Amino acid sequence: MTSALGSAPTGRDDAVSSPDRPAHPSSPRAHRRRWARAAGTGWLYVLPALVMYAIFVLRPLALTVQYSLYDWNGVGVARWAGLDNYLTVFTDSDLLKIIGNAIILIVFFSFIPVALGLLVASVVRRITTGAFGTVVRTILFLPQVIPLVAAGIAWSWLLSSNGLINQVLRAVGLGGLARAWLGDFDTALPAVGVIGAWVLLGLCTILLVTGMSKIDPALYEAARLDGAGPVREFLAVTLPSLRQEIGVCLTVTIIAALASFDIVYISTSGGPGLQTTVPGLEIYRLAFSQRQVGLASALAVVLMALVLAFVLPIQRLTREDKP
Repeated sequence: MTSALGSAPTGRDDAVSSPDRPAHPSSPRAHRRRWARAAGTGWLYVLPALVMYAIFVLRPLALTVQYSLYDWNGVGVARWAGLDNYLTVFTDSDLLKIIGNAIILIVFFSFIPVALGLLVASVVRRITTGAFGTVVRTILFLPQVIPLVAAGIAWSWLLSSNGLINQVLRAVGLGGLARAWLGDFDTALPAVGVIGAWVLLGLCTILLVTGMSKIDPALYEAARLDGAGPVREFLAVTLPSLRQEIGVCLTVTIIAALASFDIVYISTSGGPGLQTTVPGLEIYRLAFSQRQVGLASALAVVLMALVLAFVLPIQRLTREDKP
């Protein structure tokens, strides 16, 4: 009797041992519930960041666009202006010159640091190893760590009429070249550009050195076996392999050039005249000194569009091709 009971089939045993049915059947509805639960958990993790982003980025951006359509002094009643503020931005010769200054600074803040960074990174990769390499990288990155206000003050002293640079020029018999570099109409903007290039060179160099360390050494060996010299090796192996790193450098430095404020404000305050005035500084003046909040907001929106116009094509050209 015991054996008969032990051998009696049950529905549960059949369901477990049947090869034609899964051990734990799940319906599409249950699968969707699990997926929705997992997605909801993921959104809970990112919700605080999304809330902060909406409060401190999206809302101010929307308000800036809204203010740009009004003639408002920031205190009184706003008057609808439509696109008049944008028309002023694109027709006022002073504002166009200010935008042009920012575009010129791209050469100094972006192209020069990236080009010099490639050269310096190639040298650093070849000659620095161990502790010495760490010291070199630290020294190169130091300008990026120094506050921009401090960098602006230090360079203002160096480039003043009696600064170290002019003293060196006079000492070597080139006193005729000495001048107030930040106060001369011809040299003020390039001098500010040199300060920006000095600040951003270390960042570009470190990013490019890091990118070079990830290149397969076999590629360099194959290039040498084909008879490639250092220049050909750089053009055929190093440069194509650093496309993404170069894209990051260009993106960061172009944004720094177009949105520059600290260095200009400390070193020249936008002078002489409008020679070194940039959109960031002019937005500050229009909004807080001249009480033209609408015009300042319109210039800020144009500046944002200008940043996107430069950055988006670079991102598209330098992104990694997916097979």
